[in-house]
Amino acid sequence: MALNVLHYRYQGRAQWGVIRAGMITPIPGDFPTTAAFLQSNTVEALSGLAGTAIKVSEVEILSPVTRNQQFVCLGANYRQHMIESGMNPDAKHFNMVFTKAPGCIVPATSDVVRPRHVRFLDYEIELGLVMKRDVTTRESVTEANLHDYVAGIVIVNDYSARDIQIPQMQFYKGKSYRTFGPVGPYLCLLQKDDFGRLRDLQLRLAVNGVIRQSDSTANLVHRPAETLTELSGVHDLHAGDLIATGTPAGCALSVPSPAKQRIAALLPEATKWRMFMKVQAARPQYLKPGDVVEARIFSADSEIDLGTQRNRVVEDAA
Repeated sequence: MALNVLHYRYQGRAQWGVIRAGMITPIPGDFPTTAAFLQSNTVEALSGLAGTAIKVSEVEILSPVTRNQQFVCLGANYRQHMIESGMNPDAKHFNMVFTKAPGCIVPATSDVVRPRHVRFLDYEIELGLVMKRDVTTRESVTEANLHDYVAGIVIVNDYSARDIQIPQMQFYKGKSYRTFGPVGPYLCLLQKDDFGRLRDLQLRLAVNGVIRQSDSTANLVHRPAETLTELSGVHDLHAGDLIATGTPAGCALSVPSPAKQRIAALLPEATKWRMFMKVQAARPQYLKPGDVVEARIFSADSEIDLGTQRNRVVEDAA
């Protein structure tokens, strides 16, 4: 059965623990990185962990993915989000792959800081895969052997400065500002029989209590096994690395239809981007200081529940 693990600071020391019903059972040992934790612990061994427990309210929650790990992301990987983005999900036969700076990773309860020059701050709830072991050659990952490669799953919110990402064509820059990558709260470690559940997890994101994104992983276009096979043919992956699998429809970003994009391509660059900025400025969905974003990923029967990620938007004082 899936097991939730928490990375936290207690009495001045970063620790890991198994969380059950709001209580944490500390895991013996010192594991400064996600890789070190996963290389020394298995879900099977931790399932029987017992001992004196402490309350979640007594600890400081940390990200279960540490900043030394790679942060790889997929773009437009849900059918409706692809359509919303002006793409045909039946014609696009490749993953859109980009990275975020690991330095943007923060705990699930962190404030998200909007830089003063950013006007269009967007949200993107995503299911994150956490690698179980190193992969240094091209490998064929299948549904049957996925458990050999993935240790567990987390909630990721891929916050994005759309007025940097789109006009400047800077995915990395627009998505890597400090605090733009909350992860957790839990790392849900999966046993072999749990991996079939990855096909039917529910994703929900709300802003100020109003649902903005709601979908199921059943609607992923490129599934985890296919994605890991493709990535393994490009570069090395390591235990503890994070792969964010894409976001559903419902983001604040408004993308012109394919027909409008063809017309815009004929316009001078300055005119095209002036029109883009005008359209985005009319979108009330973009995040403002004071907004509270809540994200959840769970199975319908609650056997898998990755907790609630809650971020308040604040403006950079600098």
